[in-house]
Amino acid sequence: QVQFVESGGGLVQAGGSLRLSCAASGSPFSIYGSGWYRQAPGQQREMVAAISSVGITTYADSVKGRFTMSRDNAKNTVDLQMNSLKPEDTAVYYCNRGPAHIVSWGQGTQVTVSS
Repeated sequence: QVQFVESGGGLVQAGGSLRLSCAASGSPFSIYGSGWYRQAPGQQREMVAAISSVGITTYADSVKGRFTMSRDNAKNTVDLQMNSLKPEDTAVYYCNRGPAHIVSWGQGTQVTVSS
């Protein structure tokens, strides 16, 4: 059974930082890749950052230069360091496999950025 458990969200002022973490079970990130995704109220879920099975990292244009994704294959965890946060980053953040291999979603972690 595949399970993702996200943590680290919270309320932060614009310009602040947060670090999200995700632990996965039943789904090796080294095989299926990994991704962070977010969904804001009334909007579709979108990919924020991804690391492929071979370690290539990509970012959405909206977060380039501000967010950094990392992965620990031994622990099967992924982190998302978010700096210079903006109100438009407010969303529920989820981790999952890479975009081509997405399975069921966890509960996510809420990130709220106040202006």
